[in-house]
Amino acid sequence: MRRLTTGRRTAAAGSAVLALALGATACGGSPGPASGKELGGQTVTVAGVWTGSEQKNFRKVLDAFTEQTGAKTVFVPTGDNVSTFVGSKIEGGNAPDVAMVPQVGVLQQFAKEGWLAPLSQKTATTAGANLAEVWKNYGTVDKTYYGLYFKAAHKSTVWYSPSAFEQAGVAEPKTYPDMLKAGHTLADSGLPGFSVAGEDGWTLTDWFENIYLSQAGPEKYDQLAAHTLPWTDASVVTALTTLGEIFKDKQLVAGGSAGALRTDFPGSVEQVFGPEPKAGMVYEGDFVGGMAKDDFGKKLGEDAKFFPFPGVGSGKTPVVSGGDAAVVLKDGKNQKAAQRLLEFLATPEAAAVWAGAGGFVSPNKDVNPASYADDTTRATAASLVAAGDTVRFDMSDQAPAAFGGTKGAGEWKLLQDFLRDPSDPKATAAALEAAAAKAYKN
Repeated sequence: MRRLTTGRRTAAAGSAVLALALGATACGGSPGPASGKELGGQTVTVAGVWTGSEQKNFRKVLDAFTEQTGAKTVFVPTGDNVSTFVGSKIEGGNAPDVAMVPQVGVLQQFAKEGWLAPLSQKTATTAGANLAEVWKNYGTVDKTYYGLYFKAAHKSTVWYSPSAFEQAGVAEPKTYPDMLKAGHTLADSGLPGFSVAGEDGWTLTDWFENIYLSQAGPEKYDQLAAHTLPWTDASVVTALTTLGEIFKDKQLVAGGSAGALRTDFPGSVEQVFGPEPKAGMVYEGDFVGGMAKDDFGKKLGEDAKFFPFPGVGSGKTPVVSGGDAAVVLKDGKNQKAAQRLLEFLATPEAAAVWAGAGGFVSPNKDVNPASYADDTTRATAASLVAAGDTVRFDMSDQAPAAFGGTKGAGEWKLLQDFLRDPSDPKATAAALEAAAAKAYKN
């Protein structure tokens, strides 16, 4: 996944990257005089998946930490597989002090391997006051609080071209039937309803998760995420049937299923906001807005807008999220400075630094809305915070990677197969259950 904040990456990082990063100068430049600043002369190494503008903007947060404490900071890119990268560094005696973990399943693995130190009481207290309880739950393993959620993604946003809507005479949909009707009206005016990134299986899991959370409700969503409810449950078949109604409709999917399966996520955004539009809407997270702005020069709120993924049937409007949690590694060389960094990341001041730079949403309710760079991001952040404990973390990111996070396997592949032929939801549910049982080993 381009990201983005939910853990898919395509680049791999080897040990040479770590060696170069550890030899580099600090993100924050000079660590400041040792006297007068509590961590002057100390260094904190932070490992994370972020590249490009995300890494650049996170470095601004680390700069602010340096300014406040005097600590020097070094950012180490991990590549796609955070677990493998961190595990190899621990084994080699060169563990980073802090890691930014993009998946609940990976955080749980780290805790069960005994790699993590609990959050300090100060961090836990601060986070308890400004994060919804659900974020603490996702950062907790066996009743110990390890992971501080710093960056979030709002993955229940549908992005559209206002000019395409205006040309077709379409209003912003408020209900699920209205969204499908808008797609058909767009098609009648010359543009299919949706660009679907079928080449990237993770986008299809996100489609399913929003429909399932709304139709089945949070309790069953949690059960399915933990695989205490089988994928053959009637609620799964119902959600797949609903999703299949979109997938089989050539008016709703640009290029039909064959075209969608050749479209990756960046391509799906380009099909709506690029120079040659091929669809009127694209479903994905708030990060679509950043791409529309940075890659295609669109002005958010004018040339690119979003509406919340509508509730399905009698269900409520879903709010599915992803996020990156900061954890302290036990084998890091600077425990004190690492814990101090997390204490800083728990504050609204730290989040405000990245909020002002753009491409960022915080789950921290105490972040001043004025900190965000534009009204559109401000609205997505407000929606995420307002959802409180009804937010549900991306289901595939909670699953074992073999089922929920591997290209060409598990849920990703099976939903691609379903996009290709959505005629038998029950058979797809059975295939999903077989793959899940193998991966969860239950």
